[in-house]
Amino acid sequence: MRVLCTNDDGVNAPGLKVIEEIADQLSDDVWIVAPELDQSGVSHSLSLNDPLRLREIGPRLFAVRGTPTDCVIMGSRHVLGDKQPNLVLSGVNKGRNVAEDVVYSGTIAGALEGTILGLPSFALSQEFGGPQNRDKPMWDVARAFGADVIRKVMSVGVPTDTVININFPACAPEEVKGVVVTRQGKRNQGFLRIDGHYDGRGNPYYWIGFEKFPVPDIPGEGTDLAALEGNYVSVTPLRLDRTDMRFSEQLANLFNAP
Repeated sequence: MRVLCTNDDGVNAPGLKVIEEIADQLSDDVWIVAPELDQSGVSHSLSLNDPLRLREIGPRLFAVRGTPTDCVIMGSRHVLGDKQPNLVLSGVNKGRNVAEDVVYSGTIAGALEGTILGLPSFALSQEFGGPQNRDKPMWDVARAFGADVIRKVMSVGVPTDTVININFPACAPEEVKGVVVTRQGKRNQGFLRIDGHYDGRGNPYYWIGFEKFPVPDIPGEGTDLAALEGNYVSVTPLRLDRTDMRFSEQLANLFNAP
């Protein structure tokens, strides 16, 4: 099996080494094509107006000055030559990708692009917990559970229009209570804020910031958010087809009425 790995944190991110270790447990034919720079939050953007610069760093290790989507296309259509990958792994992201994160995440997008290309694809993310743990995620959880979860999902086959989103809880491996299949959760988006500053010339500039609620959200039962809060590994199948079939039928009755 040939495995193509990418991420959105950049080619020098520690999580990329973790995804390589996971891939090495699955195959001895592992290739890495990752962004030259941090691409967190770029979603499924594709570089159409700028050239892609490809740099070979080492054996089967390449950096692309572009997005995770660019990397998967470059890897599968150029770097790997005629022998296409059998599996795409994106991550391991520093920080969880749950709830609305899946819309913004470059990690999810890398796996989505693999799915679009007809390849079984997985996005893997490691929750780091509070801000105090931002620079020291519990990578050993991803190491301990990643390969086995992928093997089990692959054993039943991944539908051609589905990407598998895996999130690992912020705890020690021995504290993980199990693996659960979840649905995408939803957070209260009131935590978003705009943080304004002034530069040396007195001109305003802004950061999109986050603030903690005085009373935390209670995640919905069966969601990815609830799984991580309970120290479970979350496995969420996400579909490429985003059609709201129930509302589509309602609209059809509205517009197709005699």
